[in-house]
Amino acid sequence: MSTPKEVLELAKKAGAKMVDIKFVDTFGSWQHFSVPTGELTVEVFEDGFGFDGSSIRGWKSIEASDMLAMPDPATAFIDPFCAVPTLSLTCTIAETGTKEAYNRDPRGIAQRGEKYLQSTGVADTAVFGPEAEFFIFDNVQYDSKANGTFYSVDSEEAAWNTGRDEMPNLGYKIRHKEGYFPVSPADTQQDIRTEMCLVMEALGIKVERQHHEVATAGQAEIDFRFDTLVKTADTMMLYKYIVKNVARKHGKTASFMPKPLYGDNGSGMHTHQSLWKKGKPLFAGNEYAGLSQMALYYIGGILKHAKALCAICNPTTNSYKRLVPGYEAPVNLAYSARNRSAAIRIPTFSESPKAKRIEYRPPDPAANPYLCYTALLMAGLDGVINKIDPGEPLDKNIYELPPEELKKVPNVPGSLGEALDCLEKDHQFLLKGDVFTTDFLEMWITQKRKEHDALRLRPHPYEFSLYYDC
Repeated sequence: MSTPKEVLELAKKAGAKMVDIKFVDTFGSWQHFSVPTGELTVEVFEDGFGFDGSSIRGWKSIEASDMLAMPDPATAFIDPFCAVPTLSLTCTIAETGTKEAYNRDPRGIAQRGEKYLQSTGVADTAVFGPEAEFFIFDNVQYDSKANGTFYSVDSEEAAWNTGRDEMPNLGYKIRHKEGYFPVSPADTQQDIRTEMCLVMEALGIKVERQHHEVATAGQAEIDFRFDTLVKTADTMMLYKYIVKNVARKHGKTASFMPKPLYGDNGSGMHTHQSLWKKGKPLFAGNEYAGLSQMALYYIGGILKHAKALCAICNPTTNSYKRLVPGYEAPVNLAYSARNRSAAIRIPTFSESPKAKRIEYRPPDPAANPYLCYTALLMAGLDGVINKIDPGEPLDKNIYELPPEELKKVPNVPGSLGEALDCLEKDHQFLLKGDVFTTDFLEMWITQKRKEHDALRLRPHPYEFSLYYDC
C-alpha cells in the first residue's frame, strides 16, 4: 500500500473489523494496541493515534506521556494470525502538539539516518540485507530466584536426545555443529520453515532461501531480499513476528536469543550493506576485491567504531557468549574477501556492480534493527566523509594465525559492560545530523548497564560445580 485511500480500500476488501497499531520499543520488540476500523480515516494518517507512552521501556515519564502513533500506509497488511480480520499498520512515534518525531523512537532514528545520508551528498540510498538466524525449540523452561536459577531448552532433533525414550526413538538426531545442511529425516523442520516463507511472501517479503543452520536442536535461517534502511528494519520486525507465530501455531517456540546453547553455534545477523546514488551502486570499483575507494573508506569507518557499535549491534549480555575468540563468531576486527573469520567480508558470488557490498558479521538478531542498521550507516559514513583508511586486508584463516600475528588483530569487546564503556568514549559519529541524540544514548547506556549488573550480581549454576566445596 502507498496511500491512505488504498489502505482503507484494503481494509474494506478484506472485511477488516479491527486495525492493529504497531510500533517498536527502544529495545526492539513490537508493541501494539487496536482500534475498530471505524476509527481508520484518511485524516488519521496525518493526525495520528494518541496513546500513553509512559509504560514503554526507555520512553517518557508519567508527567509527559501523551504520544502520537503516526501510521505508515506503506506498511499495511492483513494480519494472518488474528481470528478476526485485522488490518496492521506500523507507526513512527511523534510528540503531541508539534508532531515532531520523538527522539527515542527507533523508527524515527532510522528515518533521520536516511535523511542525514541524503544531506551529505555522498549517496541518496543505503541498502541493507540481514541474514538472521534463530532456533525453533519444542520446549523452553527457565526461572531465576534468590535461592536458585535454571534454564532448559529441548528439541526432538537435538544431539542430547539420542537416548531419550520416545517410543520409538528413531535415532535421527543432528550432532553438535553438524546441522548445515542435512536433509530429512535429520532435518525435522523443513515444512515449518517453508510455511514461514510462504506467509512472508504472502505479506510482501521477498524470500531468497531457507535452510537448517549449523547448530543442533532446530537452528534455522531464512534470508530475504535487501532493501533500503527503514524498509529492511520494518521487514525484520515482520519477519520475527511471522517466525514466532508460525512456530507457536505448531506448538513450538522460536527464539532469536544469540546464544541459547552451550557448546554449539549461536545465532548471528550478518548484515550486508552498500550505498547507492541515483540508482547507481557506489561500492563497485577497481580496488581490493572489486570494491570502490568509497567502500574501503566505509569499511574503515565501521572498523574504527566497531567496539562502540557492539553496544547497539550486540546489545545483550548473552551476545558475548557468542562473541568469543577462537569459536564460531567473527570477533576479529579485520576485512577480507570471502574469509568468514573476519568481521567484515566482501562477498564474491557475483561480479555485477549491483552485487558489490560489504558484510558485517558480528551483529546478532537480538539487536533492534532500526538502531543497528542506522548505527552501522553512521559509522560507515564517518569513514567515507573523513577518508578513514581500513588498513590492509587479512586474507588468512584468522583462527589459525600464530599467537604473535593474532595479537596484532583487534577484537570486539568481551562483554556488554566493555561495549558500553566503548560507546561512552566513542559516540560523536552517531550524533551527526541529530540522528541519535545524547539523551537517547544516555538512556540506552543506563538501561543496558542495569542488564549487565543484573547478571553480574547473580550466582551462576556452573559456579556451584566449580566452587561449592571450596
